[in-house]
Amino acid sequence: MSTLILFLPPGRPGPATEYSYTLTADGHHATGHASAPAALLPEPARPGAEVVAVVPARALSWQRLLLPPGLPLGAGQQTPRLRSALEGLLEDRVLDDVGQLHFAIEPGAQVGQALWVAVCDRDWLRENLQALEAAGRRVARVVPEFAPGPTASAGPELCALGTPEDAYLVLSGQGADQGVAVLPLSRMALALAQTGSAADQTPVLRAEPAVAALAERTLGQSAGLYTASQRALDAARSHWDLAQFDLASSGSRRAMRKAGSTLSAWLYAPRWRAARWGAGLLALTQLAGLNVWAWHERQTLAAKQAAVHAVLTQTFAQVQVVANAPVQMENELARLRQAAGSVSASDLEPMLAAADAALPAGRLPTAIEYSPGALRLRGLALVPDEASALSGRLQAAGYQASVEDGNLWLRTQAHP
Repeated sequence: MSTLILFLPPGRPGPATEYSYTLTADGHHATGHASAPAALLPEPARPGAEVVAVVPARALSWQRLLLPPGLPLGAGQQTPRLRSALEGLLEDRVLDDVGQLHFAIEPGAQVGQALWVAVCDRDWLRENLQALEAAGRRVARVVPEFAPGPTASAGPELCALGTPEDAYLVLSGQGADQGVAVLPLSRMALALAQTGSAADQTPVLRAEPAVAALAERTLGQSAGLYTASQRALDAARSHWDLAQFDLASSGSRRAMRKAGSTLSAWLYAPRWRAARWGAGLLALTQLAGLNVWAWHERQTLAAKQAAVHAVLTQTFAQVQVVANAPVQMENELARLRQAAGSVSASDLEPMLAAADAALPAGRLPTAIEYSPGALRLRGLALVPDEASALSGRLQAAGYQASVEDGNLWLRTQAHP
């Protein structure tokens, strides 16, 4: 999806505050990386684009809690009661006043199971989100730079960040009970990571380019490069959303944002490329099948029309141009009957005979009007039951009948 991923600065935002950002078109590859004030940040393109804010590891602390039973969990159930319960459980674990802190519960948390709670300064987070929204960059999701849980290497990982003058390590992926720890860049941090790993497994070391050499010298092992853009992309793919409680979006906005993000991901993300190709090939196959079926139907119809034309021209050799074969055939048959002195169902005598046979006994018209294929009998006073029975009898004889204001209209079936 088209996404603008930006890191929130460590201090309170101001007019000159710059945000380090990464642009991506598919969520996996960076198309740009730089820093700019909020008003000069680029806008992501494409439908379903979003802005994702990353909270640095140093700005978060992680707490493992077991909530009392009966408290509802979920995105739409973050009530003041749940907030009060978190404040009571964390009051003795944090140094700051719990009323000034923002809490976020891990996604997919279950009642009765231990869960992770991310904690940060509420005013700092709110002011940054408000500054971005004022600059026209409304944040859709707020994600942690690092989160508890399994890592790509399925083991503990150390990430060296910062500058040579202010370098630090982020330890993650130690297990279910160890969250994310921010440690000084030292050998003691490596020893701590090895202590928490299975069978003293050596943690994977990654580092920003600025501190890669320092990390290798200090920890005595090689480090893979891990740029800010890569961290931003990994963080944006997280299932976390720290915008909870009073910072949460409404349910409808959240649903629309999720739907747009899902659609954009399906349209542009590399992992859906095979599905897009499959859907495109299926659509082309269906289109080709419809065209073949339509061509076959046109050929069948043309063959039937040709057969009707052939019957007309073979039966009546004098017909040279075929415009409407059924009508022309009816006209030719009428001419033959007229030449032979015979009558057809649309002549006056057969129509009068059919009307006489169908009319109730003793009912006679006061006037008769006739035109080819149509007969009108005036002065017939028929009750509804008699009119219905009369229409049924005449229809069985091959005529259309209708009674209007004491008049009986009689027409042949083929007559307009």
